[in-house]
Amino acid sequence: MSTPRIGIIIGSTREGRFGDKPANWIHTIAQQRSDLAFELIDLRDHPMPFFAEAMSPAWAPVKNEAAQRWAAKLATLDGLIVVTPEYNHGPSAVLKNAFDYAYKEFIRKPIGFVGYGGVGAARAVEQLRLVATELQMAPVRNAVHIGMVEFMGIWKQGKTFEDFPHLAQAATGLLDDMAWWAKALKTARDAA
Repeated sequence: MSTPRIGIIIGSTREGRFGDKPANWIHTIAQQRSDLAFELIDLRDHPMPFFAEAMSPAWAPVKNEAAQRWAAKLATLDGLIVVTPEYNHGPSAVLKNAFDYAYKEFIRKPIGFVGYGGVGAARAVEQLRLVATELQMAPVRNAVHIGMVEFMGIWKQGKTFEDFPHLAQAATGLLDDMAWWAKALKTARDAA
């Protein structure tokens, strides 16, 4: 079996975003593993209009070319780690839109989360778990929640992720979950 490929998605595209920092941090930790292969994916590189297809991708292929490229990228992956902010108790619109523009490319793959903001994006992550379940993904239990103290410390006060060792411990739990589920689901998908 080939090494499962996990995409780490930066779930914000706004100017001055914080999302690059936790995405690069989790990517650096992840690359120390030999059981999975990782790729950073920036939604800025996949500019899609707000969903305006005649039908859901669950029922008909999308016509938008940017969305077709997005789906093709997703098809190369065996799972996702989504780095998400929390805006108004939910995920960013651009991230939800990216989920809406594909369907079969998500099915039976694990998904994990790194959230940042006031409550570590816990509410955004919970909403995304529901979306992922509808897309027939397998949300893993462990996640990384970068709360307000850590978020402000890193963003505005010159601290680093190393100043908050509990985040690395959470990352290990997340990556261990992703490895187990990615291998199990890839084996099952390959056998189907």
